[in-house]
Amino acid sequence: MKAPFLNPKSPTTTTLKQSACHDHLSLAIREAISIAKIAFPMILTGLFLYSRSMISMLFLGRLGDLALAGGSLAVGFANITGYSVLSGLAMGMEPICGQAFGAKKHTLLGLTLQRTILLLILTSLPVTLLWLNMKKILIFCGQDEAIATEAQSYLIYSLPDLLAQSFLHPLRIYLRTQSITLPLTLCAFLSILSHIPINYFLVTHLNLGIKGVALSGVWTNFNLVGLLLIYILITGVHKKTWGGLSMDCFKEWKILLNLAIPSCISVCLEWWWYEIMILLCGLLLNPRATVASMGILIQTTSLIYIFPSSLSFSVSTRVGNELGANQPKKAKLAAIIGLCCSSILGFSALAFAITVRKVWASMFTQDKEIIALTSMVLPIIGLCELGNCPQTTGCGVLRGTARPKVGANINLGCFYLVGFPVAVWLSFYAGFDFEGLWLGLLVAQGSCVVTMLVVLAQTDWDFQSQRAKELTGDHVVVDDSEEVEEQKPPKPEIKEDFLCLLDNFDQSSYNNCPV
Repeated sequence: MKAPFLNPKSPTTTTLKQSACHDHLSLAIREAISIAKIAFPMILTGLFLYSRSMISMLFLGRLGDLALAGGSLAVGFANITGYSVLSGLAMGMEPICGQAFGAKKHTLLGLTLQRTILLLILTSLPVTLLWLNMKKILIFCGQDEAIATEAQSYLIYSLPDLLAQSFLHPLRIYLRTQSITLPLTLCAFLSILSHIPINYFLVTHLNLGIKGVALSGVWTNFNLVGLLLIYILITGVHKKTWGGLSMDCFKEWKILLNLAIPSCISVCLEWWWYEIMILLCGLLLNPRATVASMGILIQTTSLIYIFPSSLSFSVSTRVGNELGANQPKKAKLAAIIGLCCSSILGFSALAFAITVRKVWASMFTQDKEIIALTSMVLPIIGLCELGNCPQTTGCGVLRGTARPKVGANINLGCFYLVGFPVAVWLSFYAGFDFEGLWLGLLVAQGSCVVTMLVVLAQTDWDFQSQRAKELTGDHVVVDDSEEVEEQKPPKPEIKEDFLCLLDNFDQSSYNNCPV
């Protein structure tokens, strides 16, 4: 008699749990790699562009105190009234392009690119009028006439930069939402290589002074735009997404504006905070030292911000792509992995601030009072980054889900209704002086990150996937509007915890994720 075949043993509960944990870990690693592939080149790009501004400041410094003061004032004015507005408006195209690319509706990317460029050019017209009258505005506000004259000269010769930025911002987002970031890094590197000789030629050789510094920035940005266009044309990246110039770019603006205006408000609220802090420094007990220290610290936070902002853009792309592809679970995973990475960045920034606090300011000045103020505040900045990094990444998640209005409301409430009153009270009434301004920022960042995490924890990802279909289908999608809510399907009871979603993933559904 033949022996019966042995039945294979059924897997035990422990084996199944181990297999599930392994699958979940594999999914998380895949997503982390996808995010990193977008983020790391963007970090390098940010560092290159940051070095460009530092080079310009060095050439301004060589022209003397008047040129440095006028140029610095002009840059601050340009950031508030021009660059922040263009940057914020351009972000309105990010959720559209990200979700359209995920949904494989490629021609919508090219159409949105045309609309955004046109929007930024139109926005540049009133900004141009404002810059042409900057001297009158500054003198009216009590600024020194000589400094105002230098600032006016700098801005007049920076006017073509508005056109360059009107192309540069949309092109960067157009490529990034397709997970194309390394070519942008290479183009930025090549443009920065030419920035020093351009400055030398215009400022020193032609003796144009502050005008030459402004023109060199314009020249470098047009070089970057040209390099990006050459890359797009040579590689054929545009073939899928570019349907040619179309009259349709003058239609369906409501969708873009519904996303662009809240994005602009959110960006401006963050940018303007630091400019307001500089103005408040002028009212403190020792304005000379506090304003100088604030300038150093703002440069420091700008450097640190490159890292969480790059992560934020990467997460926004991943979330938008997955929602467009009708993969809400993958989009949720991308959001959680991004937030985990942002926490690591936050602790790294804290460690950096504490480590360099005694030597950092001496790289900029030898004034002992300025060094002391900067050293005192750097650890507070590190603590701020514990909240800023997750908050910035959270803003990226909101952009990826086409909810910029939520981010704008959070920034308005936390920075200006919570942080600003605390900063003023601590600085001028509680005796904390300069330190109080940064403690106010710490309170703002703390409330901001808590609010952001609560909002993200309550996100209905299946509903956001449905909204992505509406957005890429050229139907009007209003951020948190009643129009969308009326179409919302009955929401099933969700018992999962925000940080325990990995149990819902199927390994096979992740095979098409880019790594």
